[in-house]
Amino acid sequence: MNSSNDLKAVGPRIRMMMPRLTPLEVRVVETVFGLRDFSEDTALKDIATEAGVSEAMVVKITKKLGFSGYRDFRSAVSNYNKLPTAEMHQELSVEDSSREIIQKVFRTSIHALEETLAILDVDAFDRAADLLMKAGQRDFYGVGGSAQIARDVAHKFLRIGVRAGVQDDSHMMLMSASLLGADDVAVAFSHSGNTTAVIDAVQLARRSGARTIAITNYGGSPLAQIADIVLCSTAQGSPLMGENAAARIAQLNILDALFVAVAQRNYDAAEKNLEKTMSAVASKRKDKIV
Repeated sequence: MNSSNDLKAVGPRIRMMMPRLTPLEVRVVETVFGLRDFSEDTALKDIATEAGVSEAMVVKITKKLGFSGYRDFRSAVSNYNKLPTAEMHQELSVEDSSREIIQKVFRTSIHALEETLAILDVDAFDRAADLLMKAGQRDFYGVGGSAQIARDVAHKFLRIGVRAGVQDDSHMMLMSASLLGADDVAVAFSHSGNTTAVIDAVQLARRSGARTIAITNYGGSPLAQIADIVLCSTAQGSPLMGENAAARIAQLNILDALFVAVAQRNYDAAEKNLEKTMSAVASKRKDKIV
């Protein structure tokens, strides 16, 4: 890996593979990332000893993560750890001052944006924009915080005349999915990619003939495995903030870009509809102080 973007993608790609690892394999990976002095000089036997596994097990895990072996893994991770953005992620502490909290929260979001940009699949992005532009019906599925992201995106699309239905109830998702057809698209929002209600709805949408898009933080998740197109965010977890906070920022940026790409595909119609929708709510704004 030579380019900056390739290096920035090392951490995210390993994190996205974590759902495919066994608890023991996860422990070994966490052992590596927990070593502050991990470098090109760190011996295989040292990692094996620290994690309490055999050297063969460590090599097997590195290959499962997509590397040719331990040396390739060691080189990629040690160079990734040297990146300026790798230093941005700092754990929040209950002893932090307000200034420290602000800096850490902002840096965590910047870090998530930098790394999501590095791993974003542009071909998948273009296919998603084409599907959303041409679809007859668009179903957005999400629960909890993911439903809020779905609503935000649906609101943006409505402004340019691209209508989407948002479902956050498992029964409503299934009923809506059952009515989709070959000209329709279902977009599933799930940070973990493990949300049963969303997965069930996507499976039914597929059986109904619709194309499917997944917005998730884990490319190896069950949701990502069944979707036609996957757009991944990436964010490191934090005991106080969790993963969802930074991932939400990254996902909203992916979807803002998707919104622009869809509008670009029929710019005249988008501009005309934007003027209509803005005019429709103009009377509800109080731009001038009387």
